[in-house]
Amino acid sequence: MKEVKDIKVGRSDPQPPNLGGSSYFGEIGHGLKTLATGMKITWQEYFKDFFTNKSTEQYPENRKTTLHVAKRHRGRLVFKRNEDGSYKCTACTLCEKTCPNGTIKIMSHMEEDPETGKKKKVLDDYQYDLGDCMFCQLCTNACNFDAIEFTNDFENAVFDRSKLVLHLDKEVYEGGSLPHLIDGGAPQEIGKFNTKKK
Repeated sequence: MKEVKDIKVGRSDPQPPNLGGSSYFGEIGHGLKTLATGMKITWQEYFKDFFTNKSTEQYPENRKTTLHVAKRHRGRLVFKRNEDGSYKCTACTLCEKTCPNGTIKIMSHMEEDPETGKKKKVLDDYQYDLGDCMFCQLCTNACNFDAIEFTNDFENAVFDRSKLVLHLDKEVYEGGSLPHLIDGGAPQEIGKFNTKKK
């Protein structure tokens, strides 16, 4: 049998933690010191705007006057068109297969070309769900025919989610909702608050 030894556990009164000052006013001083440390960073960021060149856009007040949107901004997907208005898409479905979200759905059928007698795919519907898109640009990178591109048209808010499903083959995109948006909008002026409304 194992011997069990009685061990006396000494009990001591718990000591309150030392917070740097056990008085009421010491705690207030500690709180003010912590507040001052946080406010120091806040004030540095606040006054940095006056001494550095930052651009602040006053959107939506300046949407039609001084708003600048970078040309490379990915706002929505559009078809590239030829000069005669026809699209370049061949319904190869590379963009649909590349899309990680299943945002693109392509419907097509095989049709025989009367001139050559060869069968080829013909696009029936190119469906793009703007609400599911994560703007990764994998679809445009996968396209071998340079048929699709992202534009910087960013005003796409709607009240009905079904309106975010676009049929790119049926729409002819002629530019953004704002003047000269495709070209970047107004020229960017660094260091100025763009508040002009008219």
